[in-house]
Amino acid sequence: MNPLVPLTILISLPLAAIGVVLYTDTGIEPALFYASVKTFVILAVLAGALSFGASKLAERAKN
Repeated sequence: MNPLVPLTILISLPLAAIGVVLYTDTGIEPALFYASVKTFVILAVLAGALSFGASKLAERAKN
């Protein structure tokens, strides 16, 4: 299993709780909340792609 999966889950739980608080707070602009969610998704996809690429390079170097 990719080591980023449990790490992403571990990081996502408190971020989700913070996101719920931000989303339900009337003083927070909704655009700010959506921008933070989009940023987290983009960074998670980028980290997954880098991890996948590194594992493929390591696998190729073993052969």
